[in-house]
Parts: sequence; structure tokens; C-alpha cells
Amino acid sequence: MPGVLTGFAVIGAVIGVGYLVGRLGVLGPGASTVLSRVAFFVATPALLFDTVAHADLREVFSAALVVTVAGTAVVATVFVLVARLLWRRPTAEATIGALTSSYVNAANIGIPVAVYVLGDASFIAPVIMFQLVVMAPVAFAVLDTAVGGRRSVARSVVAPLANPVTVGCALGLAVNLTGWLPPEPVLRPVELVAAMAVPAALLSYGLSLHGAPRPGSGDTGRDVWLAVALKTLAQPVVAYLVARHALGLPQPTVLACTVTAALPTAQNVFVYAVRYDRGVVLARDAVLLSTVAAVPVLIGVAILGS
Repeated sequence: MPGVLTGFAVIGAVIGVGYLVGRLGVLGPGASTVLSRVAFFVATPALLFDTVAHADLREVFSAALVVTVAGTAVVATVFVLVARLLWRRPTAEATIGALTSSYVNAANIGIPVAVYVLGDASFIAPVIMFQLVVMAPVAFAVLDTAVGGRRSVARSVVAPLANPVTVGCALGLAVNLTGWLPPEPVLRPVELVAAMAVPAALLSYGLSLHGAPRPGSGDTGRDVWLAVALKTLAQPVVAYLVARHALGLPQPTVLACTVTAALPTAQNVFVYAVRYDRGVVLARDAVLLSTVAAVPVLIGVAILGS
């Protein structure tokens, strides 16, 4: 399974560099937060603009998108219900938990897996676009309101629109729909900054691991384990059931939907948690544990589906 191993090896190496830098103290005590903020406010909006602007929307609106929406909605809803009703978690923490349960690592791991296991990178397109255009903006709207406290209706509506990630998505979608691309002197700096988004997020995450307690322990332990179970087990099961039995899709598409749903939690969720200063430990631990757990799950899904 070279695709699975390649994807994990790449992100593991960069996270390891971040951990080593943190252990050596090269960047100082606030480096993880600074890198996360650079990724959130500068690099990620550029990356999303570039990605959405060049995306083939015909590949996005497919049956696989229905499966992605269904799997995401089910596991995110389960986490929110348990966190809010049983554990009385605040809205912001429950929102980060919902993301850790459902927001898959579609780029760093998903693309190599799609290429080497599924033989076609286009299978990952609906997942990426749904997360960028729908999931992230909705989560930011909730987080902006929850963290910002009481505010007028007008400010509640405007706040998500001022979020840099949402703005990057919206501008990219506008460019895509109109068919007009900015000239090269404008696009090149955007692409250059966009290339920093993924390594900045991975390095920031690696920095945060230095000196951290054992993953899944402490006050957020049960939140972490619930998120990991939903992400690595429940989401691919839901995706399989919807694709195979509800929609009756062909076997290759069923396999693709199940594999993409089994991808681990994206490091982006950790960046979002740091940005809003909510659920940081939950996101950090869930990313690590779901990444480890996803290896045997993805290999198993690939073997059973082949």
C-alpha cells in the first residue's frame, strides 16, 4: 500500500521536524501559535483561493459529494449531541470536536492515497471542495459567534464574511464561476504564499507536541477518544452504507468514498483551534491519534475493497 505509507511518511517527517525544532528551542516559546496564525490569516486563504479558482466543479457535484455530506453530517452531529447534552461542553469546544470527528486530511494524505490506492486523484475533489466551501465557513460562523459573545444580528452576519479563510474561498469561487483568472504577476505571489500553508500547519503542530502530556489523557480525554472513534471507524462505515446500499453506487466508487472517509483528522483543525483558542488540546490529540489509527483502517479498507 504505497499510497497510504507515502502520505503518512510525508506528513510525519514534517511534523517530526517541527517537534525537533520545538525540543531545541530554536524559535522560542510562542512559535507554534505564531506559525498557526500565519497559516490561518495569510497562507491558508491564499491556498484556498488558488485551489477553488482552478477546481473542476463538474467533478465536485457528483454522487460522491452526497456520500461525503452524509458521512460528515452523521458523525459531526453525534459528537455535538454527546458533547452538548451529556458532557455540557461549550459551543466552541463542541464545534472543534465536531471538526475533529469529520474534517478529513484530504490534501496531505488524501491525494497520495487517491493516486496510489484508487488510481484517480479526482475522487478527492468533492471532499476538498465540501470542506473548504461549506464546512470551514459554517464552523467559523459558529466559532465567531460563540467566541465573540453577545453581538447584534448584523455583526453576527458580517463576522464570518470577514474571516480570511471564508474570503479566500469566496474569491476563488467567484473567479472559477466567471472564468476570469488574474494576470500572472498577481497569481504568482498568491501561489508562493499558498505553498506555505501546509508546511506551516504541520510545523506548528509538531512544535505543539513538544512537552505535551500523553494524548487522550486529562479533562479532554473522553472527547478525544469519541472524536477518534467517530473519525476512524464511524465515518467510513456511514460512507460505505450510504454509497453501497442507499445510493447503489458501483464498487470502485464505493471503495473511493469509504477510503476518503477513513482519512484521519486534518491538521487544519488544530490551526483553527489555535486561532479561536478553543479545544486546542482536543484537536492536537485527535489529529495525532486518528493519524495513527487510520493506517491499519485504510490498509484494511483497501484490501477488502480490492
